[in-house]
Order: sequence, then C-alpha cells, then structure tokens
Amino acid sequence: MDRELVLVDGLSPVDVALVHREALRVLRSGIEVAHLDAYCDDAWPPAVVHLYERALSLARQAVADGSRSRRADPGMGIDIDVRDDAQFELLSDLAPHTINAEGWRGDRLVFSASDSGTTLWIAVTQEQEAELLSRLDTLGIPPTALLVQPRGH
Repeated sequence: MDRELVLVDGLSPVDVALVHREALRVLRSGIEVAHLDAYCDDAWPPAVVHLYERALSLARQAVADGSRSRRADPGMGIDIDVRDDAQFELLSDLAPHTINAEGWRGDRLVFSASDSGTTLWIAVTQEQEAELLSRLDTLGIPPTALLVQPRGH
C-alpha cells in the first residue's frame, strides 16, 4: 500500500526544489503519464527559463503533429515523456516552480506539485519512501521535510 507524503512549510526555496526533484527521481520508473503546466505564479527563475521555453516548444510540436488541439491553452497540460531524459529533466526542473505538474501510474496519481512550489504530494511505496529519505539525507534535508498525510485528506 502506498503512503501519501506532503511537503512541509518552512523549507528554503533551494531545498523545496531538491525535494521535488528527488521525489520525481524516485518515482520516475513508475510514472506512465506526466503533464506540466508552463505557468508560474512568479517569474520563472533564470536557471530554468530555457526549460520553460522548451516546454512551450513541446506543446507547439504536439499541435503540429496532431496530438494536441490547436485550441488548447499552449501552456496547460503539456505531455511529458518521463522515459526521455531531456523531457524528464524539464519536468524535474520546472515542477518546483509551476502552478501544476502531475505524474500518473495507470489511473492513480503518484506525484502532484502545484502552487509554484508550495504544494507537493506524492504516493510512495515503503521502498520508495526509504530511498527518497536517504537521498534527501545525503543532500542535508531532514526527513521532517515530508509528512505522512492522514487518510481521507
């Protein structure tokens, strides 16, 4: 059974970004479908502007090849192929800043980042949780950065 973890308040922006990225790395092999909204409540950090532009390029490419409607908002619901290293990097680097990013395993949401980095929810197995906490510990981020979300919330 998966455990649902949420990001706590009070981490530095750098640590928030690291938690998002490490969570995606741990979940990557189980994510079948991912989507990203190329919008941010604040200005995109300069270090990721080129990836924001790449996300919009992916959306334009999807329109050109017919897999995305021309009427779709160009920045909403951009499909990300997590098996492609460049697209996974894009998702990992933009997720901590976007208004919404999601990763799905079948019909189950396993990764949700929203509100420009202030909200992170993940569903992990015990093994994934242990791996994630180990990765965070290596980066100097305490295990208290993530809390178990009580059932029903």
